[in-house]
Amino acid sequence: MEREIRVGLCGCGVIGEGVVTTLLQHADIIGKRVGAPLRLAAVADKDSARLDIVRAQDPSISLIDDAFEIVTRDDVDVVVELIGGVEVADRLVRAALDAKKHVVTANKALLADRGGALFALAEANGCDLYFEAAVAGSIPAIRVIRESLAADRILSVRGIINGTSNYILSSMANDGAAFDDALKAAQQAGFAEANPTLDITGGDAGHKLAILAALAFGARVRPGEIPTEGIENVDPRDIQYARNFGYVIRPLAVAERLETGALDLRVHPALVPVRDPLAHVDGALNAVAIQGAMVGPSFLAGLGAGAAPTAVSVVGDIIDIAKNALAGAPVRTWSLPSDGAPEIQAIADLSSRYYLRFSVRDESGVLATLSGKLGNSGISIEKMVQDAATGDAGAASIAMLTHHAREGDLRDSLHAIDNTHLTTAPTHLIRIVE
Repeated sequence: MEREIRVGLCGCGVIGEGVVTTLLQHADIIGKRVGAPLRLAAVADKDSARLDIVRAQDPSISLIDDAFEIVTRDDVDVVVELIGGVEVADRLVRAALDAKKHVVTANKALLADRGGALFALAEANGCDLYFEAAVAGSIPAIRVIRESLAADRILSVRGIINGTSNYILSSMANDGAAFDDALKAAQQAGFAEANPTLDITGGDAGHKLAILAALAFGARVRPGEIPTEGIENVDPRDIQYARNFGYVIRPLAVAERLETGALDLRVHPALVPVRDPLAHVDGALNAVAIQGAMVGPSFLAGLGAGAAPTAVSVVGDIIDIAKNALAGAPVRTWSLPSDGAPEIQAIADLSSRYYLRFSVRDESGVLATLSGKLGNSGISIEKMVQDAATGDAGAASIAMLTHHAREGDLRDSLHAIDNTHLTTAPTHLIRIVE
């Protein structure tokens, strides 16, 4: 216990405050596990009220308003970046690495956009750059892929990696809430931001999936290249129809290497069979299912957001770095492997089963027209149910499950159907993932 490891924290919002609390309240057990004291030396935040909260817990911590001062301090060995965003965070992490400081970040947007360059810089400067908390909060998905399954060939990764979206869909299913009401409940419970756009449109999950794809497949992918759909168009009728068909709707992220060598990467709501473990991941929980060529399936579940779960992952990374430093071990940069820019399968070429909900006029000939236009593209129907009680006079709702079909062909059929006089609203499509 001769040497201490000193930490500088940049950003003391919800997660940052959780890191402060974890380091201070668990100092004894952390010190024993590291083999030396782990001391929070300095905290930077522009909000003085946040710094006052830190001061009340431990007045010996240096408090400053400029995060860039942290990286120049002689009493900081590890810089923790929790300010969020991309541009400023990128400059901050680069400055820390150039100053030969190890870095821990929870910034999925930064890593998804700039990860390759940052890991190269870390390696050039002999520094660690750890990021467990960037994906799925307390779930050690990153550690499992990069360490536990390092000797295996990953075939697929799929999961629920946005707690806000899962909370909303769970509320719609369990409480019968409309989407807007479920979103308000998520905001009141602290699971959704005042501006929830990145969560409900799938953007947040896209950032995380880009990181997972890099680790699992060596794929250099930007989030904008990943086909992404949000949950904002899921209707309570879809929830009920899915239940009647034996499915649950979940917000999924999917990554799979195809036999052609291309990658199937996508983020979207999906019908999941009730027998699938992902169907039972409720509320704000996250889960990641990994399929390895040798080990087969692995399933990880837990809290994917919130101060305490995410802080535990951040501090876990700090502990790993501290152990490396104390042992004089070579730096493990964990650079994201890269096979260059991969071919990503176009969503039109996806072969899947589909759930379709048609809003149509309640008149004769509708079913014949629907089945005829689907049949023209080789789309066959597996199951169907019609409900005339839609709340609109003279209107009906028809839900179908299809057999496997190429999505581009199905979309062509739906375009033709929606251009007839029979439909009263665009047809709603949700993919089935099994």
